[in-house]
Amino acid sequence: MSLSHEQVRQIAALARLDLTDEEVALYAGQLSNVLDYFETLQKLDTSHIPPTASVLPLKNVLRPDVAQPAITPAEALANASDTYENQFRVSAVLGE
Repeated sequence: MSLSHEQVRQIAALARLDLTDEEVALYAGQLSNVLDYFETLQKLDTSHIPPTASVLPLKNVLRPDVAQPAITPAEALANASDTYENQFRVSAVLGE
């Protein structure tokens, strides 16, 4: 399948891209090659392949949840630039 320069400009407009004439010519060829490859893939018989959501086996990769002692308020605030009564103090964001 070969895309015309006008079709590439329409695609670029949908993607909000401002392409030069040289870029349009370059992308017309590249996109046409991609579409040709998809046409080749469409010809493959995949009727015997079950649908899959992932090619990798599903497994949990998180570490076990192990309770540990909590840090103290002083440790939590150790690197804070400003504190007030064991709390982080930050500049007002919404005004008064």
